[in-house]
Amino acid sequence: MFSKTRKATDKMRLFLQNKVDCSVFLRFLSMSHKKSSKIQAIYDLCKKSLTPANSPLSSQTIKNLCTLLEPLFFRECSLNILRDGLLFFSHGFGLILFPLHQFQSSFNCLEWSMLYAPFTDTVGAGDVGLKEENVDDDRGHGLFGLSQLNRIARWAQPITYIDICECENFTICIFCFPTSSVIPLHDHPGMTVFSKVLYGSLHVKAYDWVEPPFIQESKGSPYFSARLAKLAVDKVLTASSATSVLYPKAGGNIHCFTAVSPCAVLDVLSPPYNEDKGRRCTYYHDYPYSTISSDTKLYLNDEEVEDHAWLAKIETPDDLYMRPGMYVGPTIQI
Repeated sequence: MFSKTRKATDKMRLFLQNKVDCSVFLRFLSMSHKKSSKIQAIYDLCKKSLTPANSPLSSQTIKNLCTLLEPLFFRECSLNILRDGLLFFSHGFGLILFPLHQFQSSFNCLEWSMLYAPFTDTVGAGDVGLKEENVDDDRGHGLFGLSQLNRIARWAQPITYIDICECENFTICIFCFPTSSVIPLHDHPGMTVFSKVLYGSLHVKAYDWVEPPFIQESKGSPYFSARLAKLAVDKVLTASSATSVLYPKAGGNIHCFTAVSPCAVLDVLSPPYNEDKGRRCTYYHDYPYSTISSDTKLYLNDEEVEDHAWLAKIETPDDLYMRPGMYVGPTIQI
């Protein structure tokens, strides 16, 4: 029995020597005494993980970033596995033994918990220099109308776009919405996007393309083309909601944001929009499935019809009015 215990202890020692980097502990100690911002931690993780070499993003990378934006996974680790891991280290090697496959999970949580211990609360408005008390009648001047020749000037509620960080591999930004303001349906070609509501309530409606493609075209004048899509998301998000993630071909890559109340959302886009590399933002209008006749009725049953729509490309809407805002949150060390 003693020899088996000793062998297990030796295996554990070897595992720790190969796996535990002393820098993890040093970083933990330095972060405990140095005030680091949550947005800096998000940037550091993005810089490390959101690279072409890591494309497509692994499930672990996605989980890690969601952990910083939203703390549910961290709390589960810290309250369960982490507690045992700390007991192990506090009692010395070999006194509390884990099966190796279980300890691997414990180590991952332990390492993450030490690295990001200061960030156990979800990222909020104050972490990026925002105040929740947006003035609902904050308005800006814009030109509106369907025709370029007949557009009229009027006051409208603007959406404020705040650029926190933009580089070749990712963009971190904030959208601040007055009540009832809308970012129409738009896509994210080849992109993964993390969205976290900072305050307020935001309605999200999102679609994914049906594969193989079903396209309806009208060759008359004017020309009309629409493609079949399936509803992926239709819900209201708040600051207490989990981070939403959309993927190149899933998760609601084509989405629309509507502000139920004054709200703000933090976005991380990887890779960012880039027209030269084929990542152009395209806007769409959705039509109920039943409004366009199609042979695809053979493909959909009555229940599925409600979850499908035809999406037609449109020009950037005239009434989409955005203004740039200045980032006044913690400085990010690039």
